[in-house]
Amino acid sequence: MSGLAAAVRLGMFGQKVLVLERHNAAGGLNSFYARGQRKYDVGLHALTNWVPEGTKGAPLVKLMRQLRIRREELDLCPQLGSRVTMAGRNLRVNNCFADFEADVAREFPQAIDRFRALDAYLSGLDEAALEAPGGSARALLDERLGDPLLRDMLLLPTCFYGSAVEDDIEVAQFAVMWRSLFKEGFARPFIGVRQVIRLLIDRCREHGVERRMKCGVQRLEVRGNRVAALTLDDGTEVTAERVYSSAGAVETLRLRSDQVPLVGASEVGRLGYAETITTYEPQAFAGFGWKDTIIFFCDDERFSYRAPGELVDPRSGVICIPNNYQYGPGRTLDEGWLRVTALANHDAWCRLPEAEYLAQKEAWCTRLNRVARAHLPVVPDAVHAAAQTSTDVFTPRTVRKFTGHLNGAIYGAPTKRRDGRTDVANLFLIGTDQGFLGVTGAMLSGISMANLHGLKA
Repeated sequence: MSGLAAAVRLGMFGQKVLVLERHNAAGGLNSFYARGQRKYDVGLHALTNWVPEGTKGAPLVKLMRQLRIRREELDLCPQLGSRVTMAGRNLRVNNCFADFEADVAREFPQAIDRFRALDAYLSGLDEAALEAPGGSARALLDERLGDPLLRDMLLLPTCFYGSAVEDDIEVAQFAVMWRSLFKEGFARPFIGVRQVIRLLIDRCREHGVERRMKCGVQRLEVRGNRVAALTLDDGTEVTAERVYSSAGAVETLRLRSDQVPLVGASEVGRLGYAETITTYEPQAFAGFGWKDTIIFFCDDERFSYRAPGELVDPRSGVICIPNNYQYGPGRTLDEGWLRVTALANHDAWCRLPEAEYLAQKEAWCTRLNRVARAHLPVVPDAVHAAAQTSTDVFTPRTVRKFTGHLNGAIYGAPTKRRDGRTDVANLFLIGTDQGFLGVTGAMLSGISMANLHGLKA
């Protein structure tokens, strides 16, 4: 999405733009796929940074203005209500910061004054600034809150939705997540991620952007201090005044002709996810009583956010029920949906022989489904099983295959490059490793880097 957004922004000002996409579907890490008549979203649990109509200065409002997208075109439906749950405590995340703050006051009365001071500090940061502060959010929370459980409950959603760093998140990224999750909120286009992709593709057409699908970049030909040409998978070459790469920092480095094949190994991200997707017969699902939109859960005494030793770490994760948005009268999803996301080990999944790989996907689908149901109103096993209409699973191996992200790392490399610059004069990073994450962040990344390096240059 960062590439499409950058292309739209540059095309709006008359620049000749070519988008090269190796896959047969647009969207990258936030895309969809089809099995029969059923469309599965990948990446998008929610579009963050939702604000009521009329709000000024919010990231989503800036994004729409920069891409000339009308609010009604996104067809955004706000969430019913989400929560963070750990050690018997619950904090509402429901597009109303006052409710979140009230829950902190109820669950952690001794820390509420410190929490409010932390909010004031984070709200004073310009989290989108290219020189935004780094450092450890864990250390910041320890210093300012002094409560390990509250610290963990704040890290839990912010790490799962935006950290490439094990057991931590950078302060600047934490500030972004603080605003986008807690201060603003969640919404979803009625048809999911396809709505956003369609809008971006339509804008590309309007502004004369050329797109080539199933057309990957094999090599960046670097001569002197510039990318002189791009060699495509079919052997042809194209030239460009500037190149914006959403492939990832190390992935881009390894495409360069002036680098050795495995350069940057120590900088590759380690954090990958497995996600299970289960669908249900709609009438039976309606009787389950599952009303949460998203649940960030941790079943352990401490929150551990690191690449697990086994295939999947089921102790913490994210439960998403896409049905639970305010779609409006007469609009419901065709089936019930349950998505469960947990940390996973890329190398362990990739070592499995194919038959064992498929068997482990099925086994973990069942196991993670049970973990999720422990946080939802009880549905008898027989009723639950009878209502299921499909299951599917993706692993870090899937992510690497279809996006090219090394280790299947959703959030890329631990070190971000906020200004998008590389040591090659006309090569810039956008997307995950530039540092703006999520659907909204990805588009803002493309816009910001296009503005900085293409329109102000």
